[in-house]
Parts: sequence; structure tokens; C-alpha cells
Amino acid sequence: MHSTRKVTEDLIYVGGSDRRLSRFENLFPIPRGVSYNSYVLLDEKTVLMDTADDSISRQFLENVTYALGGRALDYLVVQHMEPDHCAMIDVLLCRYPEAKLVCSAKALGMLGQFYGLDAQERALVVAEGDKLSTGRHTLHFMMAPMVHWPEVMVTYDEVSKVLFTADAFGTFGALAGNIFDDEIDFNSVWMNDARRYYTNIVGKYGAQVQMLLKKASALDIETICPLHGPVWRGNLGLLLEKYQKWSTYEPEDKAVMIAYASMYGNTENAANVLANLLADRGVRDIAMYDVSETDVSELVAESFRCSHLVLASPTYNGGLYPRMESFLADIKALNLQKRTVALLENGTWAPVAAKHMRAMLEGMKEMTVLEGSVAIKSALADSQIASLEALADEIASQIKA
Repeated sequence: MHSTRKVTEDLIYVGGSDRRLSRFENLFPIPRGVSYNSYVLLDEKTVLMDTADDSISRQFLENVTYALGGRALDYLVVQHMEPDHCAMIDVLLCRYPEAKLVCSAKALGMLGQFYGLDAQERALVVAEGDKLSTGRHTLHFMMAPMVHWPEVMVTYDEVSKVLFTADAFGTFGALAGNIFDDEIDFNSVWMNDARRYYTNIVGKYGAQVQMLLKKASALDIETICPLHGPVWRGNLGLLLEKYQKWSTYEPEDKAVMIAYASMYGNTENAANVLANLLADRGVRDIAMYDVSETDVSELVAESFRCSHLVLASPTYNGGLYPRMESFLADIKALNLQKRTVALLENGTWAPVAAKHMRAMLEGMKEMTVLEGSVAIKSALADSQIASLEALADEIASQIKA
């Protein structure tokens, strides 16, 4: 049985959701699952926008068959060649032997790499600004390299004012019938997954996302159809505002995130004392995470959200605690910048964690590291409360300014 929904009068959602997968890309936890979106356009010519992951192959093929209603498939548009969207290409090309493959030159090369397919004779290779008429509709193709793979393109339907955006504007989370943003509580239920999806997968490529946003700003868009997550038709402004901030690395919130590593609870205790001091000074909604217990994708997402970071770590083998070092390596790789950072270190005989954290932060762009890191030896002493109070004063004054 099919599980399709109309996006517009002649555009049909034919994707599906996977609630069994535990980690996206075998890396990021997805407790709410994930959707794989695909769309069929019915015109004088029929068009399928991308395929899906193998995990939903049966549902996807049933949906496509139903949507086509006995018609042949004329065009298969491939906007992104990552396997969670292209796994069914070979099956579709066999089922619909007359279908033309519409893709970028780089996508065509990747098709051979993944599946050993030589689809040159069946391919319509398009470049920036090319158009395809399907009858009443005209599709415009725009290249979006490194959002977040080099072959990516997006497609604009000028008649329906729909932008198909590949992985851009996507989010983790399975869909449950309500496929549109105005049918769900996006802010309270979906926003964290949208932020975690963007920051961990696309976050490194802010400049490339900015180029795509510039292209999109010249279009009259009423609907955004990504390859993951809800279809946007109600509050496009919210989505575009978030992408503008995320892709320029501007903090979403004037807020404090405390990320600590602690072996026996002493560094954690110092972090808790600092949090209480910040709260006493009127700082609200403080976010605190144990880097050993919190998945690094959550830490990355919160680092993109918050303006101020407090990093608290013990010294370990004369260096930095491994989980803290991994977290810092991730935010550096993802190009995080424009944050204010305070450092708190612990060490029983030779505390050097702050030195190592500072060195990693200095390799990142526009990171302001507050002077005078707080160093404790083994456990927080009464004589060090004044140093924590001074740090709390400085952070609170900036947050409340």
C-alpha cells in the first residue's frame, strides 16, 4: 500500500521514514529516526526527484508506482549522490528503461563509482542555469557544490514556486503523516534535530551555504522540499533565518554552555559552582554537559547555538582529557568561530589542560579566549572561589550587556 501525500496539485511526496536506524551515517544518534524524501511531478512528462535509502526500498517503490498511476517515468533528477538518496537509481533505471537521468557531470561520475553503471547514454547532464521543460512546468538547475558534497545541485520549479534543495534545509527525525512544517510543532520538537543535522553535517561549509542562500534570495519561493525532514510551506522565514546564522557562525542565543570532563567529580564540582555563580548573577538557561556522557553531535550543536562556552577539563597524561580533545577537534573541523570561551583546568601535580585547550582554540577563527583561566589542583579550594566569582562576573556582564 502507498503512503503518499500531495505537496501541490501535481507534485506528490513519495518518500518514507526509517525508525529502526540508530545512527545516521553510522555516526550521529537519531532516536527519532530519519525520513528519506522523494517527489514525483506529474506533467506532460513525469519527473522523479531523487530516490531513497535501501532501508525503505519497498515502501518507496510502492509509492512511486502509485504516484505514476500506470504512466512511464520520463526523468529521474539526481540532485545528490549520497547513498541514502541514490540507492534505488539502478532499480529505477531497470524498471523504467526509457527514463532519462538528469544530473550534474560529477554526479554521473559518482554513479559509476558506486554502482558500476555507465549511464552516459541515458543521461542529460546539466550545468548552472540550464532548464528543462516538462510541459506546463519548467525546471531550473543551480549548482550547490559542497552543500555538502561536490556534485550537489538544487532544482527550482518556476510554475509551482517550489525549490528542491537536496540535503540543504533538512533535519533528523522521522515523519508521521504530517509532512509539512505547518502541521508540526517545529520549534519545540524539531529545532534541536534541525540544528544538530546542520551543524554536524553541513556546518563546515558556511561559505558554500551562503552562496546557495544568495541564489535562493533571487527566487520567488513558496515551498522548500528537502531530502530529509518536513516540507516547508508555512514559515520559510524561520528556516532561512536559522540558516543565515548557522552559515555565518553567528550565535543563535546569548547563552552559556558549560562542557566539562571529570574523572572523579572534582572538575564537575567546580563547573557546578561556576554555574551557580552565573545563575546568581542573572544568567538564565545555562546548558551543562558532561563530554564523556553526551554525544559529540549534541555538543557541536550547542556550541553553534551559544555565544559563550566554558570548557572545564582535567589534565590527562600530561595533555588534555581525550573526550574534551575530541570535542574541540570536532568544532575546529566544523569551522566554528565567533565565540567567547572561558577555560577551567584541573591537575593534581601539573595542570596543563588550559594550555592545550587554548592552543586548539587559537587555531580557530575569531575565538575570544578570556584571560586568566581558573586552575584547581585536585579539588576546588575555598581560596579559589574568588577566581570563579571573577570569571562569573565577566561572563555575566557580557551575557547581560
